[in-house]
Amino acid sequence: MRAEQDQAFTTFVSARSRHLLQTAYLLTGDRHRAEDLLQTALTRAYLRWDRIESEDPEGYVRRTLANAHIDWWRRKPWREESTAELPDVPTPDQASAYDVRQAVLQALAGLSRRQRAVVVLRYYEDLSEAEIAGVLGCSAGTVKSAASRAMAKLRTHPGLSAQREEVA
Repeated sequence: MRAEQDQAFTTFVSARSRHLLQTAYLLTGDRHRAEDLLQTALTRAYLRWDRIESEDPEGYVRRTLANAHIDWWRRKPWREESTAELPDVPTPDQASAYDVRQAVLQALAGLSRRQRAVVVLRYYEDLSEAEIAGVLGCSAGTVKSAASRAMAKLRTHPGLSAQREEVA
């Protein structure tokens, strides 16, 4: 029976790991941290696979990603601080998609962990407010206020404002 569960888990990982890695990357903003975060979430899922396989394994892994990301942040004795100047600004001849992506990632990095999780789960994972509240273990009202504050902060972010002006 364990061999069947292992096969089911392997199939799930093969099918969904790329998408889940993108979610982890949006949460962390760093490729290496995202890989570590996904590995942690998949390890936890594997240990409970017999219980979650018949329910919603992707939802379980998504919730584990968000919770593990918040846990890692809380445990860090140091915090990253933004600087006024960015090193190696991309040259103007780069594709505009790259510039937009960088601006979005930079803007996401400026949000609080909860706001960032809410934005990623809402607009990338396309979860409802109730589903996000379940994932983050808070009320729907908390999700709404975090989303509202995050969107207000994103609207005023200089990198995103510049991108809007270029498109217009």
